Amino acid sequence: MRQDAFVARHEHEWQAFEAWLERRGDSPRSAAAMRHWDGLRDEDVPVRYRRLCQQLALARHRGYSPLVVERLHALMQRGHAVLYRAPPPPWRRALRFLMADFPRLVRAQRGCLWLSVVLFTVPMVAIFVAVQAWPELVHSVFEPQKIAQFEAMYDPADDSHKLGREAQTDVAMFGHYILNNISIGFRTFASGLLLGVGSAFVLVFNGVVIGMVAGHLQAIGHGEPFWRFVAGHSAPELTAIVIAGAAGLRLGLALVAPGRRRRIDSLVDAGRIGGRLCLGIFAMLLFAAFVEAFWSSIGSIPAMVKYAVGGALWALVLAWLAFGGRGDTGAMAMDDGAPEDADAP
Repeated sequence: MRQDAFVARHEHEWQAFEAWLERRGDSPRSAAAMRHWDGLRDEDVPVRYRRLCQQLALARHRGYSPLVVERLHALMQRGHAVLYRAPPPPWRRALRFLMADFPRLVRAQRGCLWLSVVLFTVPMVAIFVAVQAWPELVHSVFEPQKIAQFEAMYDPADDSHKLGREAQTDVAMFGHYILNNISIGFRTFASGLLLGVGSAFVLVFNGVVIGMVAGHLQAIGHGEPFWRFVAGHSAPELTAIVIAGAAGLRLGLALVAPGRRRRIDSLVDAGRIGGRLCLGIFAMLLFAAFVEAFWSSIGSIPAMVKYAVGGALWALVLAWLAFGGRGDTGAMAMDDGAPEDADAP
């Protein structure tokens, strides 16, 4: 084949690959901000790169002009540098997931997320208000011994300087809170396999319990120690439970209304999404347990300081979930290293 015909046949491929390198490979962060990229797709790049290597070999074998060979060689080198770059360290990928990918994934479950918020907060607020009017309602949920334990944990007259728990070390309570929080989050998510009804029940149940305890303590005058204790860790803990509920409802929706897909395919997809959500939920609950063990229980800190920190954490958590990852398409970013099918030519 003559050189002119060879160049004419493959020129559009070289231009497309060069455009991808300029906008996607050489500057991945700026390219990630491009929401309407209609050029070469990432998944097609490895095949296109192998074709480029074959064309370079043909150009050398046929003795084409140095301009053509050098152009193909330069494209090959730039493509190799992008496709076979060293992957980022695990901590960087984890940080990217938490700061960008996880918030985007949470926002993608918008319908299930709002339903989870309603199922959790409405019973909690309703029971809290009801207990103020009818204090005896607390006995319909808790035994007298449990009620007495709550009252002792948040007794304003207690001068032990430890709120919301018995006299145990912070480290021991940190482990206890991790186990308790993670188990609640896992149950909330996994019970979604019961057609979503399980997750709905767990959300309503936890809302009722929290509302009942808060309402009873407020009604008997123990509210101030209680609010000081929960102010710090409530933002990551309660938000994580709501997200776990949304993931569980997503599982139930995949079983009840798979659409045109097979039910098993819909369930697998929902399970994959739920699994990624659980990674972020675990991080949130781990952070909540740390705050609860080493900050929330300190009774000597003034109430206004506790409330200020709690308000700041609520603002940070909500801002993180609402704005994290915006302006970054994620799926187009090349920070995670080479594409999975970038085989050697």
